[in-house]
Amino acid sequence: MENEKSKKTEEALAEIYRNAQLALQSISNILPQVEDWEVKAELQSEHEEYEKFSAKAAVLAKDKNIELKEPNPFKKMMMWGSIKMNTLTDNSRAHIADMMVQGTVMGVTSLRTTASELDPDGDADIIALLDEMIKREEQFEKKWKEFL
Repeated sequence: MENEKSKKTEEALAEIYRNAQLALQSISNILPQVEDWEVKAELQSEHEEYEKFSAKAAVLAKDKNIELKEPNPFKKMMMWGSIKMNTLTDNSRAHIADMMVQGTVMGVTSLRTTASELDPDGDADIIALLDEMIKREEQFEKKWKEFL
């Protein structure tokens, strides 16, 4: 039982890291296509936030001797292609915002699913980081909806 709890905790930390890495990749892919300065500023601000989450997850992993894997390179390549195609014909504020809302909704859903599988008595640091990331992504989603 303890081993299963430990595995779920490791999976939660891996999900936080993966989510942050994919968000960083998405934002890096979108930024060059953006001309609207307000949208660009929001993207850069979020990029910094995701870098912090990524770093916090990496530090926790090191402290707890958990190995984190980078997101699948094929998935990253597919995401890059999708973003390029999506912004090629429409890089408007509303379209970029819509893409970001979709991304944050997927992120929040994934993180909430992970949180629901965790033992509430599990690793407090990881649970706190997971909760913090969910709240932050929900704020991002709300912010992006203002751009629609």
